[in-house]
Amino acid sequence: MDEAAIEDLFAAFGPVRCKRMFGGIGIYADGLMFGLFAFDQIYLKADAEFASLLEGEGSRPFQYEARGRSIKLGYWTLPDSAVDDPDAAADFARQALRIARAAAAAKPRKKPKTPKN
Repeated sequence: MDEAAIEDLFAAFGPVRCKRMFGGIGIYADGLMFGLFAFDQIYLKADAEFASLLEGEGSRPFQYEARGRSIKLGYWTLPDSAVDDPDAAADFARQALRIARAAAAAKPRKKPKTPKN
């Protein structure tokens, strides 16, 4: 799947921006990354509640091996039923964007650097 196919899939959701990163593609809306494409799968940002819903739909968590450990991130695959259904993909994307917004709001603000004299 390329960037144009990702944008087409989420057309019912609204405009998305794709940005290449770490061998994959970050999927953004409103300046926030709510999804990613890696290992030939679309993954959506999830909290515990959304992860449970996605798991019930047959989704799997984003995970990879590094230094002999399995690393899991807070992203889950887009359910297979939504991969070819832009309306369903849009519904899932809205939930993922809501979670991305909440996570961004919960992060402490970085203090601006003051110049050294």
